[in-house]
Amino acid sequence: MQVLFKSRHPQATDLRDLTERRVRFVLRRLGWLVPRAEVQMSDVNGPRGGIDKRCQVELRTDGAGSVVVTSVASDWRTALDKALARAARLLMRVSSRGKDTRRLRQRLTGQDRWAAATQDSPPV
Repeated sequence: MQVLFKSRHPQATDLRDLTERRVRFVLRRLGWLVPRAEVQMSDVNGPRGGIDKRCQVELRTDGAGSVVVTSVASDWRTALDKALARAARLLMRVSSRGKDTRRLRQRLTGQDRWAAATQDSPPV
C-alpha cells in the first residue's frame, strides 16, 4: 500500500512517520482492498488555536472507487485516529455490500429457474 502524506504545517510534518505507521496498522486487514491512501493535515484556524486541526483521509480502492473521510479535533493525533477509524468502518461497509447472501440466493434461484425452463421446453 502506498501512503501519501500532505501538510504545510510544520508540526504536522513531524507526524509523517507516525501517520504512515497508523494508516498501515489500521488498514492491515483491508490492505488488499486499498492500494493507495492519501492523508492531508491542515490547521483550519491558523495560530489562533481551538478545535481546528483537520485530517482528511482518502482511500482509493480497486472496486469501490474513493472513500474520503474528514475529521476535526483539537490535536493532530486525535484528528488522525478519528479519521482512520471512520474510514476503516466505511471501507468495511463498502466491501461487505457485495457479499449480501440474500441477493446471491435470489440470483442463483433465478438462474436455476431459467435453466430449468429452457431444459423443459421442446427444441425448435
